[in-house]
Amino acid sequence: MEDIRVVPNERELKGFDLNKPETVELIHRAEAGHSADRKLTIRQALSKYKKAVFWAMFLSTSLIMEGYDLVIITSFYGQTQFKNRFGVYDEASGGNLITPEWQSGLSNSSLVGQLFGLLINAYTQDRFGNRPTMMFFMTWMAAMIFIPVFAPSLPVLAFGEAMCGISWGVFQTLSTTYASEIVPTILRPYVTAYVCMCWGAGILLSSGVVRAVTGIDGDLGWRLPFVLQWVWPVPLFIGAYLAPESPWNAVRRDNIELARKSLTRLRRDTPDREAEVESTLAYIQYTTALEKAESGDASFLECFRGTNLRRTEINCVVWAAQILCGNAILGYSVVFLEAAGFTEVQAFDVNISLSACYIIGGIICWLLFPHVGRATIYMCGLTFMFFCLIAIGGLGWAQGTQSQMAIGVLLVISTLCNMITVGPACYPIVAETPSGRLRYKTIVIGRIVYNLTGIFHNSVTPRMLSPLSWNWGAKAALFYAGTNLLCNIWCWFRLPETKDRTFGEIDLLFDNHIPARKFKHTKVEQFVHQSEYEVKEKAEHLEATI
Repeated sequence: MEDIRVVPNERELKGFDLNKPETVELIHRAEAGHSADRKLTIRQALSKYKKAVFWAMFLSTSLIMEGYDLVIITSFYGQTQFKNRFGVYDEASGGNLITPEWQSGLSNSSLVGQLFGLLINAYTQDRFGNRPTMMFFMTWMAAMIFIPVFAPSLPVLAFGEAMCGISWGVFQTLSTTYASEIVPTILRPYVTAYVCMCWGAGILLSSGVVRAVTGIDGDLGWRLPFVLQWVWPVPLFIGAYLAPESPWNAVRRDNIELARKSLTRLRRDTPDREAEVESTLAYIQYTTALEKAESGDASFLECFRGTNLRRTEINCVVWAAQILCGNAILGYSVVFLEAAGFTEVQAFDVNISLSACYIIGGIICWLLFPHVGRATIYMCGLTFMFFCLIAIGGLGWAQGTQSQMAIGVLLVISTLCNMITVGPACYPIVAETPSGRLRYKTIVIGRIVYNLTGIFHNSVTPRMLSPLSWNWGAKAALFYAGTNLLCNIWCWFRLPETKDRTFGEIDLLFDNHIPARKFKHTKVEQFVHQSEYEVKEKAEHLEATI
C-alpha cells in the first residue's frame, strides 16, 4: 500500500505571504532547523543539549512532592500511630481503623485542590511563563505545609491536603510541558518519562519514610513525614529562578528576544551556535504560526473544536488509563496487602519493593524508546497488566500463606510492568499530541479527567478493600481488569504513534485527519515552497470540479 503524504493546507498557510522575501527566508531557516533536529542522534543531542536536559530534569523533581504525598496519605490508613490518633474502634479487628468515608475524603481532598491548581496553571503558564509560575507556587507550597503538619483533626488535615494540592496541580502540567519544549525531538521521550520517574521517586521515598517511622510512638510518627516536605520548596525555587524560559512559551507570548536568549542558554557553546539558534527559533515561529489556523484564540473552547477535539480525547483517555489500567490497586498497596492477609510490617516492606519498581521500570523504558513506539509500549503494558489483575483477583478466593505471597509477587510484577510501559510512555504521548498553542490547556483538561477518575477510585477502592465496607480484598483486582480491557480496546482504534515526529509534523498529521493506525507510515512534508503550493492548489481545484 502506498504511503500517505501530507503537506500544509491553504488554511494553515494563510498567515504567510510567500511573495515576501522575509517570509521565504523564515521558512528556509525553519526548514534548516527542522532538518538539523531530525538528524541528531541520542549521543549528539546529549552532548549538545546537556544544559537543556539538566534543567528539564531539575524542574521535574517538583513531581517528587506529589508522588510522596500520594502514598503518605494512603499508607497512613494502615499505620498504627495514625489509626490510634484519628481512627474509630472496630470490634472485628480489635483495633482502630480509618473509616472508608474518611479514606476517600482525605485522598480526594488533595485531588480537589489539584483541580483548582490545574485551572490556575492553564492561565498563569500562558500569561506569565513557566519560571514565574513555578516560583510563586513553590512559595505557596512552603506556606501550606504548615497545615497538615499541625492538623489537630481529620477535617483540618483534609483542608491542608487541598491547599497543598493546588501547587501539585500546577506542577503536574508545568513539569511535563517544560521538559518537552526545551529539548530536541529525540530526547523528548526521555525527559518526559523522567517526570514519571520523579513521581515514582516520591512514592519510593514516602514508602521508606513510612516504614522508618513505624517504630516512633505517638503523633510524631505521622507528623514527621509531612515535615520532610519542607526539604523541596527552597532549592526548587532557586532552580526555577535560574532556569531558562521555554522558548516555545516565549514565542507564543511574542517575546522573541527571550526565546533567543533561552535557546542560547540551552545548548553547548560552539562556533555554529548562533546560526543554530536562529534556525531553531525560526522553526518555532513557523510552527506556531501554522498552529494559529487550527487553534484560533487558544481558549479552552478551542480544545473541543475541529481536530483539537481528537487531541483532547487522546489526552483525557491516556491520563485516565493511568488509574483504570489497575494502578488504582497498586496505589493502595499497603491496605491491599493487609486485606490479603499481610501484617502491617510485611505490607510496608512489600510496598517499598513496589515503589522501587518506578525507578527500575523507568530506566528499562528508556532502553525501549529507541526501538519501540510509545503506543506499542503503552498497549503491551495494558495487556500484560490485564493478565496480572486476573490472576490477583482469582487468588482472592484462595487461603493460606502461599496465596498471600503470590499476591505480593504479582503486585511487584504488575507494578514493574506498569512502570516499564504504561507509566512512562504516557508522558511523551500527552506532551506531543496537543497543539503547541493549546498544549498547556489540553494537558490541564487531561489531568482534570485524571483527577476526576482518581476521585472515583478513591471513593470506590477503599470500600472494596475495607473490612468495614464491601470487603472484596484481592477480588477488587477483577474490577480493574475490566476497566483495563476497555482502555486497551480504545487504544487500538484511537491512539496514534508519535515516535520520532516533531511538533510540526504531528500538527499536520492531525490537521489532515490521518487515522491512528496510519500515523506511523504517513510521509509528512511540513515545508511547502510557493511553486509546490501552487501545484497543490491547482490539483485540489481540478479535483473539486470533477
